[in-house]
Amino acid sequence: MTGKRDPPDDDAVDPPADVTVSPATADDRLDVLRILDAAMLETDADAVDDRIAAGDALVARSERTGGVVGALVATRPDLARLHVDAVAVRRARRGRGIGSALVAAAVRRGKSDDAVEVVTAAFDPELRPFYADLGFAIRPADRDRNDDANSDRDRNDDRLIGRVSTADSGCR
Repeated sequence: MTGKRDPPDDDAVDPPADVTVSPATADDRLDVLRILDAAMLETDADAVDDRIAAGDALVARSERTGGVVGALVATRPDLARLHVDAVAVRRARRGRGIGSALVAAAVRRGKSDDAVEVVTAAFDPELRPFYADLGFAIRPADRDRNDDANSDRDRNDDRLIGRVSTADSGCR
């Protein structure tokens, strides 16, 4: 079953008032790794370093404390695709729109890059509403298609694939 909901209003994917989303810097590396590790997401530190250097890692930062409260790492399996490889939010800050704001910022990043035609994500079925609300078209993962799976966690039989064309109007 595939599904795509109407894209959200721009305000629906803004971070909470006390959080900003920006590209991660080398100084954010340890925080990014800790947040992803706390969410039990397997992450290669060298790959995170590469994504930070490329500008494809994002952080959500508390304006009050300056601390990193969420992180997203995207990969470039090919020039035309930005793939959300990992996104996580500190447990105490979950459910407040921070993850949505990170994914929406990654989609905006893809839309701002003329080479990127699509932003993808692979995820477990319980995250279907999260990605659908962000305008992703969703389908079951296809183990025979290599274009949507770029890490071992993306090759699980139960996982779903979400896609947003950078020509679409969702997640601005």
